[in-house]
Amino acid sequence: MFILNDDLIFPPTNEAFSDGLLCMGGDLSVERLLLAYSKGIFPWSDGEPILWYSPDPRFVLFPHKLRISKSMKQLIRKNEYTWTFNQCFEEVIRHCRTNNRKDELGTWIDDNVEQAYIKLHQLGHAYSAECWRGNALVGGLYGVRVNTVFCGESMFSLDPNASKFAFIHLVQYLRQQGIGLVDCQVYTKHLDSLGAEMISREEFQTFLQ
Repeated sequence: MFILNDDLIFPPTNEAFSDGLLCMGGDLSVERLLLAYSKGIFPWSDGEPILWYSPDPRFVLFPHKLRISKSMKQLIRKNEYTWTFNQCFEEVIRHCRTNNRKDELGTWIDDNVEQAYIKLHQLGHAYSAECWRGNALVGGLYGVRVNTVFCGESMFSLDPNASKFAFIHLVQYLRQQGIGLVDCQVYTKHLDSLGAEMISREEFQTFLQ
């Protein structure tokens, strides 16, 4: 197992284990996080040491392949919800930290992770999308942009389908902004229903460049 030190380097991603685990250690500095994302690597750990992953295959969504179910189209037409972009990043990541999702085992977001991504947001690298019912924030997600790839990190939903609502609008918006790929990292039924698919690590890294 490759253990990171203070040097800003990562081992080649093809050295990752079958579950995608590549290395451990290091820190969550802006510089290291941006280097990791540029290579198709992301942190996923609920403590020390930090674990870094680069799964193969990779679960992604091509924005033009976004699939909106009939029930979601009906929900959107009802105008019960509104969505915003990048309006309350800190609230979104805090909800992602405290609200577990069915497809995930607990949460990997601790104080260090929360502060690291807030710093990325403040520097213009991390974005959020929000779903509102009136003045109440009921769903959302956040992630990191690398060139024309948006790397989704976590989402939450306090109302049924609120995170789907935010995700659908975000993907449509990102497509207009020239984003060609949304990284979903690993398989979930939630994102599979929206059109996400598996591609090879090599193909994913080509998109990052």
